[in-house]
Amino acid sequence: MADPTPTDEHMVFRQYLDAVGLHGMAGAEAVGLSASEWYALSQIALEGTLTSGELAERTGLTTGATTRLIDRLERAGFVRRAADPEDRRKVIVEPVADSLDQIEKVVGPARRQVAEVLSRYTPEQRAVLFDYFAHAAPAFRAATEEIRGAAAHGRQRKGGAAARRP
Repeated sequence: MADPTPTDEHMVFRQYLDAVGLHGMAGAEAVGLSASEWYALSQIALEGTLTSGELAERTGLTTGATTRLIDRLERAGFVRRAADPEDRRKVIVEPVADSLDQIEKVVGPARRQVAEVLSRYTPEQRAVLFDYFAHAAPAFRAATEEIRGAAAHGRQRKGGAAARRP
């Protein structure tokens, strides 16, 4: 087989990203969460605890929207609020351990299937793949911030123009 062209590589990469996104949406739906709630829960589970401010920063939501998101996750039994042991004025959000078992059941099949795919690669090849993941994740987060910034700027311009109309 010939080496893939840049167009082929672009298509393969897009298909991969779409599959990952679709999997995330399906996982969220399977446990009754929105995509934002799924992402927030993932961030909380990865870190162990986050303040609502840290969660707002990571999700790109306003503080009010983040509070409502935490309320929904708390009502669903996925997280709980606790006093920050280092600063009693702050509230931290932590995952409810038993609830993560429900998430594991949902994502378990994908983890097993991806582990099978990764087993096809040598340790050196896996090191390259995980190096890519380690560098691509911050790049995607930075690109997300650029998109949000451009969208906010666009909304301001539209709002500003509308405000000046008679």
